[in-house]
Amino acid sequence: MINYIVRRIGYGLLILIGVNVFTFILFFAVNTPDDMARMNIGGKRVTQDAIEKWKVERGYNKPLLWDAKKEGVEKLTKTIFYERSMPLFALEFGPSDSGRDIGYELRQRVGPSVALAIPTFLLGIFVVIVFSLMLVFFRNTYLELWGVALAVFLLSISGLFYIIAGQFLFSKLLKIVPISGFSGGLDLFLFLALPVVIGIFSRLGGEALFYRTMFLEEINRDYVRTARSKGLSETVVLFRHVLHNALLPILTSTVAVLPLLFLGALIMESFFGIPGLGSYTIDAINAQDFAVVRSMVFVGSLLYIVGLILTDISYTVADPRIRLG
Repeated sequence: MINYIVRRIGYGLLILIGVNVFTFILFFAVNTPDDMARMNIGGKRVTQDAIEKWKVERGYNKPLLWDAKKEGVEKLTKTIFYERSMPLFALEFGPSDSGRDIGYELRQRVGPSVALAIPTFLLGIFVVIVFSLMLVFFRNTYLELWGVALAVFLLSISGLFYIIAGQFLFSKLLKIVPISGFSGGLDLFLFLALPVVIGIFSRLGGEALFYRTMFLEEINRDYVRTARSKGLSETVVLFRHVLHNALLPILTSTVAVLPLLFLGALIMESFFGIPGLGSYTIDAINAQDFAVVRSMVFVGSLLYIVGLILTDISYTVADPRIRLG
């Protein structure tokens, strides 16, 4: 088991190195520092002196990978790649193109993102599983028919529509919750109630249909018929046996949500004025702050790799056959 985990961590490290190199090529080879300066300074007529000054202030005036003018190890260390890409592996993000400390901004914004993402993630999984099991429980009835129709309807609606309609109905007309903003203390529940509900509904349709398909595949297996023959109720069969044996695909499908626990929902945070990592990334894209965008891509990749490793470990808990193997 330990060897397996070490091997998976090694694979993850290789992927992280590849992501780092690929983003460096995109941001510094395809899109050169001169291009960054022109887009950041703005205006149609940007002088070369202004471009050089912008590059010097941010350390982008150095060679990309190799500085032939230096001696010894400085040929490698006095380059953009070493100074801007290598520190990312130590989670040292350095300054943004606007001069702010990226690490400080991440520490300040991770709290609001987690406060939004954790209840959306946990409550969303609970609601989707219960709704899917109810569709299976009432299979071949009108309740299943209307439930599937509702899931397809929810799946067909854009997440942006949920946000706009929710803000208009519950904030502007009914005035139940604030339309946007963020605050600590007990007011936190008021500001996060609507985003959490919208986050759950926006994922309910597609995931419910996916889980329903998995549960229907399990419902006709031999172990289910054996459980029924022992006199167990349909509710016990579904929630204890079927759900337990369908945990592996459920765990796999929830891996992609893990980065959102820290990165936040990009559109959700922007529309609701939540000062999290999602809105921080959107603001950096709008401001063309490439240092922040590269850092967020690296953090997202790191969290996704961690999620894959944790999922592999959780497989051994959900399925004893994997643990024994």
